[in-house]
Amino acid sequence: MPGTLLKVAAKSAAGPDSGLARAADRYLPPTPTNVSDAERVVSLGVGGALLLNALAGKHLNLLSGLAGGYLLYRAATGHCPGYQALGLSFANGTGPATAVAAGAGVKVEHGVTVNAPVEEVYRRWRDFERLPDFMTHLQSVKVHDDKKSTWTARAPAGMTVRWEAEVVTDTPNQVIAWRSLPGSDVDTAGSVHFRMAPAGRGTEVRVSLKFDPPGGKFGSFVARLFGENPDQQVRGDLRRFKQLVETGETPTVEGQSHGRR
Repeated sequence: MPGTLLKVAAKSAAGPDSGLARAADRYLPPTPTNVSDAERVVSLGVGGALLLNALAGKHLNLLSGLAGGYLLYRAATGHCPGYQALGLSFANGTGPATAVAAGAGVKVEHGVTVNAPVEEVYRRWRDFERLPDFMTHLQSVKVHDDKKSTWTARAPAGMTVRWEAEVVTDTPNQVIAWRSLPGSDVDTAGSVHFRMAPAGRGTEVRVSLKFDPPGGKFGSFVARLFGENPDQQVRGDLRRFKQLVETGETPTVEGQSHGRR
Protein backbone atom coordinates (compact mmCIF):
# COMPACT_ATOMS: atom_id res chain seq x y z
CA MET A 1 0.00 0.00 0.00
CA PRO A 2 1.20 3.54 -0.69
CA GLY A 3 1.72 4.76 2.85
CA THR A 4 2.76 3.16 6.10
CA LEU A 5 1.56 4.32 9.50
CA LEU A 6 5.06 5.58 10.26
CA LYS A 7 5.14 7.72 7.12
CA VAL A 8 1.72 9.20 7.78
CA ALA A 9 2.64 10.00 11.39
CA ALA A 10 5.85 11.75 10.32
CA LYS A 11 4.10 13.82 7.65
CA SER A 12 1.27 14.73 10.00
CA ALA A 13 3.57 15.82 12.82
CA ALA A 14 5.82 18.05 10.71
CA GLY A 15 3.45 19.05 7.91
CA PRO A 16 3.09 17.58 4.41
CA ASP A 17 5.56 20.04 2.84
CA SER A 18 8.23 19.89 5.57
CA GLY A 19 11.71 18.48 5.30
CA LEU A 20 10.70 15.58 7.54
CA ALA A 21 7.80 14.75 5.21
CA ARG A 22 10.11 14.81 2.18
CA ALA A 23 12.57 12.58 4.01
CA ALA A 24 9.74 10.16 4.87
CA ASP A 25 8.76 9.97 1.21
CA ARG A 26 12.39 9.39 0.24
CA TYR A 27 13.53 6.93 2.89
CA LEU A 28 10.19 5.21 3.54
CA PRO A 29 9.29 4.23 -0.03
CA PRO A 30 5.91 2.75 -1.01
CA THR A 31 5.50 -0.87 0.00
CA PRO A 32 3.22 -3.04 -2.15
CA THR A 33 0.58 -5.15 -0.43
CA ASN A 34 1.48 -8.80 -0.99
CA VAL A 35 0.02 -10.47 2.14
CA SER A 36 -3.53 -11.82 2.19
CA ASP A 37 -6.13 -10.46 4.62
CA ALA A 38 -6.28 -13.78 6.48
CA GLU A 39 -2.50 -13.87 6.89
CA ARG A 40 -2.50 -10.30 8.19
CA VAL A 41 -5.02 -11.26 10.88
CA VAL A 42 -2.87 -14.23 11.91
CA SER A 43 0.25 -12.04 11.88
CA LEU A 44 -1.48 -9.54 14.13
CA GLY A 45 -2.48 -12.18 16.69
CA VAL A 46 0.84 -14.07 16.74
CA GLY A 47 2.94 -10.91 16.58
CA GLY A 48 1.06 -9.33 19.47
CA ALA A 49 1.47 -12.48 21.58
CA LEU A 50 5.20 -12.69 20.89
CA LEU A 51 5.73 -9.03 21.68
CA LEU A 52 3.79 -9.31 24.95
CA ASN A 53 5.87 -12.38 25.83
CA ALA A 54 9.07 -10.39 25.28
CA LEU A 55 7.82 -7.44 27.32
CA ALA A 56 6.82 -9.81 30.14
CA GLY A 57 10.50 -10.72 30.58
CA LYS A 58 10.20 -14.37 29.66
CA HIS A 59 12.95 -16.35 27.92
CA LEU A 60 14.06 -15.48 24.37
CA ASN A 61 13.16 -11.84 24.94
CA LEU A 62 15.13 -10.44 22.01
CA LEU A 63 14.03 -13.13 19.56
CA SER A 64 10.37 -12.84 20.61
CA GLY A 65 10.51 -9.06 20.36
CA LEU A 66 12.05 -9.06 16.89
CA ALA A 67 9.67 -11.73 15.58
CA GLY A 68 6.67 -10.02 17.14
CA GLY A 69 7.64 -6.65 15.72
CA TYR A 70 8.13 -8.13 12.25
CA LEU A 71 4.74 -9.87 12.31
CA LEU A 72 3.02 -6.68 13.48
CA TYR A 73 4.70 -4.85 10.59
CA ARG A 74 3.26 -7.44 8.17
CA ALA A 75 -0.18 -7.03 9.72
CA ALA A 76 -0.10 -3.23 9.62
CA THR A 77 1.28 -2.80 6.11
CA GLY A 78 0.28 -6.00 4.34
CA HIS A 79 3.84 -6.19 3.04
CA CYS A 80 6.34 -9.06 3.31
CA PRO A 81 9.91 -8.31 2.14
CA GLY A 82 10.52 -12.04 1.69
CA TYR A 83 7.56 -12.40 -0.66
CA GLN A 84 8.71 -9.33 -2.57
CA ALA A 85 12.22 -10.76 -3.00
CA LEU A 86 10.71 -13.96 -4.41
CA GLY A 87 8.26 -12.12 -6.63
CA LEU A 88 5.26 -13.58 -4.77
CA SER A 89 1.97 -11.96 -3.80
CA PHE A 90 -0.96 -13.48 -1.94
CA ALA A 91 -2.98 -10.27 -1.68
CA ASN A 92 -6.41 -10.11 -3.25
CA GLY A 93 -6.19 -8.96 -6.86
CA THR A 94 -7.19 -5.62 -8.30
CA GLY A 95 -8.98 -4.76 -11.48
CA PRO A 96 -7.41 -2.37 -13.96
CA ALA A 97 -9.91 0.37 -13.18
CA THR A 98 -9.83 0.17 -9.40
CA ALA A 99 -7.62 1.91 -6.87
CA VAL A 100 -8.33 -0.49 -4.00
CA ALA A 101 -7.84 -4.25 -4.08
CA ALA A 102 -11.04 -6.26 -4.36
CA GLY A 103 -11.85 -7.72 -0.95
CA ALA A 104 -9.37 -5.44 0.84
CA GLY A 105 -9.84 -2.31 2.88
CA VAL A 106 -13.22 -0.88 3.87
CA LYS A 107 -16.30 -0.43 1.71
CA VAL A 108 -19.24 1.83 2.57
CA GLU A 109 -22.48 2.40 0.64
CA HIS A 110 -25.31 4.74 1.61
CA GLY A 111 -27.98 6.83 -0.05
CA VAL A 112 -30.24 9.80 0.62
CA THR A 113 -33.07 11.58 -1.18
CA VAL A 114 -32.56 15.32 -1.61
CA ASN A 115 -35.55 17.57 -2.31
CA ALA A 116 -33.96 19.40 -5.22
CA PRO A 117 -33.59 18.97 -9.00
CA VAL A 118 -30.93 16.50 -10.13
CA GLU A 119 -29.04 19.25 -11.99
CA GLU A 120 -28.60 21.27 -8.79
CA VAL A 121 -27.66 18.26 -6.67
CA TYR A 122 -25.03 17.15 -9.18
CA ARG A 123 -23.62 20.69 -9.46
CA ARG A 124 -23.26 21.05 -5.69
CA TRP A 125 -21.41 17.75 -5.35
CA ARG A 126 -19.20 18.39 -8.38
CA ASP A 127 -17.88 21.55 -6.71
CA PHE A 128 -15.13 19.54 -4.99
CA GLU A 129 -13.58 22.48 -3.15
CA ARG A 130 -16.89 22.93 -1.29
CA LEU A 131 -17.09 19.30 -0.14
CA PRO A 132 -15.56 20.13 3.30
CA ASP A 133 -18.74 22.19 3.93
CA PHE A 134 -20.56 18.94 4.72
CA MET A 135 -17.77 16.32 4.91
CA THR A 136 -16.46 17.08 8.38
CA HIS A 137 -13.42 14.78 8.12
CA LEU A 138 -12.07 16.78 5.17
CA GLN A 139 -9.80 19.73 5.82
CA SER A 140 -9.49 20.88 2.22
CA VAL A 141 -9.79 19.92 -1.43
CA LYS A 142 -7.66 21.73 -3.99
CA VAL A 143 -8.76 21.32 -7.61
CA HIS A 144 -5.99 21.39 -10.22
CA ASP A 145 -8.04 20.74 -13.36
CA ASP A 146 -11.18 18.90 -14.49
CA LYS A 147 -9.62 15.56 -13.60
CA LYS A 148 -7.13 15.94 -10.75
CA SER A 149 -7.32 17.34 -7.22
CA THR A 150 -5.54 17.09 -3.85
CA TRP A 151 -7.49 16.05 -0.77
CA THR A 152 -6.43 16.52 2.86
CA ALA A 153 -8.38 14.80 5.62
CA ARG A 154 -8.27 14.41 9.38
CA ALA A 155 -7.11 11.06 10.73
CA PRO A 156 -7.18 9.49 14.23
CA ALA A 157 -4.89 10.77 16.98
CA GLY A 158 -4.70 14.27 15.44
CA MET A 159 -2.94 13.10 12.27
CA THR A 160 -3.77 14.10 8.71
CA VAL A 161 -3.63 12.17 5.45
CA ARG A 162 -3.37 13.49 1.91
CA TRP A 163 -4.09 11.91 -1.45
CA GLU A 164 -4.13 12.88 -5.09
CA ALA A 165 -7.43 12.00 -6.75
CA GLU A 166 -8.37 11.53 -10.38
CA VAL A 167 -11.90 11.64 -11.81
CA VAL A 168 -12.34 8.55 -13.98
CA THR A 169 -16.02 9.02 -14.89
CA ASP A 170 -18.04 12.22 -15.01
CA THR A 171 -21.46 12.03 -16.64
CA PRO A 172 -23.35 15.23 -15.74
CA ASN A 173 -26.47 14.65 -13.62
CA GLN A 174 -25.78 10.90 -13.49
CA VAL A 175 -22.48 9.77 -11.97
CA ILE A 176 -19.08 10.92 -10.73
CA ALA A 177 -16.38 8.29 -10.08
CA TRP A 178 -12.85 8.79 -8.81
CA ARG A 179 -9.76 6.99 -7.53
CA SER A 180 -6.56 7.95 -5.76
CA LEU A 181 -3.25 8.07 -7.58
CA PRO A 182 -0.04 6.17 -6.71
CA GLY A 183 1.95 7.79 -3.90
CA SER A 184 -1.09 8.85 -1.86
CA ASP A 185 -1.34 8.22 1.89
CA VAL A 186 -4.50 6.15 1.33
CA ASP A 187 -5.81 4.03 -1.53
CA THR A 188 -9.38 5.07 -2.29
CA ALA A 189 -11.97 4.74 -5.00
CA GLY A 190 -15.61 5.65 -5.11
CA SER A 191 -18.60 6.92 -6.99
CA VAL A 192 -21.74 8.95 -6.42
CA HIS A 193 -24.83 8.33 -8.54
CA PHE A 194 -27.68 10.77 -9.12
CA ARG A 195 -31.15 9.97 -10.41
CA MET A 196 -34.62 11.48 -10.23
CA ALA A 197 -36.68 10.11 -7.36
CA PRO A 198 -40.05 8.50 -8.16
CA ALA A 199 -43.02 10.86 -8.62
CA GLY A 200 -40.68 13.83 -8.94
CA ARG A 201 -39.79 13.83 -5.25
CA GLY A 202 -36.28 15.21 -5.71
CA THR A 203 -33.03 13.39 -6.39
CA GLU A 204 -31.73 10.07 -5.11
CA VAL A 205 -28.02 10.26 -4.24
CA ARG A 206 -26.14 6.98 -3.80
CA VAL A 207 -22.52 6.95 -2.58
CA SER A 208 -20.20 3.95 -2.84
CA LEU A 209 -16.82 4.43 -1.19
CA LYS A 210 -13.94 1.98 -0.86
CA PHE A 211 -10.58 2.68 0.71
CA ASP A 212 -7.56 1.01 2.23
CA PRO A 213 -6.49 3.21 5.17
CA PRO A 214 -2.88 3.46 6.41
CA GLY A 215 -2.23 0.02 7.88
CA GLY A 216 -5.00 -1.68 5.88
CA LYS A 217 -7.78 -3.35 7.86
CA PHE A 218 -5.59 -3.17 10.97
CA GLY A 219 -5.49 0.58 10.44
CA SER A 220 -9.29 0.76 10.16
CA PHE A 221 -9.56 -1.17 13.43
CA VAL A 222 -7.23 1.30 15.14
CA ALA A 223 -9.26 4.17 13.66
CA ARG A 224 -12.43 2.82 15.25
CA LEU A 225 -10.69 2.78 18.63
CA PHE A 226 -10.28 6.54 18.21
CA GLY A 227 -13.93 6.99 17.28
CA GLU A 228 -13.48 7.23 13.51
CA ASN A 229 -16.14 5.03 11.88
CA PRO A 230 -16.32 5.29 8.06
CA ASP A 231 -19.92 4.06 7.97
CA GLN A 232 -21.11 6.69 10.42
CA GLN A 233 -19.05 9.36 8.66
CA VAL A 234 -20.70 8.73 5.29
CA ARG A 235 -24.19 8.65 6.84
CA GLY A 236 -23.49 11.97 8.54
CA ASP A 237 -22.00 13.49 5.39
CA LEU A 238 -25.13 12.63 3.41
CA ARG A 239 -27.44 14.08 6.07
CA ARG A 240 -25.47 17.32 6.08
CA PHE A 241 -25.39 17.41 2.26
CA LYS A 242 -29.18 17.00 2.14
CA GLN A 243 -29.72 19.87 4.59
CA LEU A 244 -27.14 22.07 2.86
CA VAL A 245 -28.83 21.72 -0.53
CA GLU A 246 -32.37 22.03 0.81
CA THR A 247 -31.88 24.85 3.32
CA GLY A 248 -28.48 26.38 2.57
CA GLU A 249 -27.25 25.46 6.06
CA THR A 250 -25.65 22.41 7.68
CA PRO A 251 -26.76 21.04 11.07
CA THR A 252 -24.60 21.90 14.07
CA VAL A 253 -24.65 21.27 17.83
CA GLU A 254 -22.50 24.28 18.68
CA GLY A 255 -24.10 26.45 21.31
CA GLN A 256 -26.70 23.82 22.26
CA SER A 257 -26.93 22.52 25.81
CA HIS A 258 -26.78 18.90 24.62
CA GLY A 259 -23.91 19.44 22.22
CA ARG A 260 -20.32 18.35 22.54
CA ARG A 261 -18.56 19.36 25.71
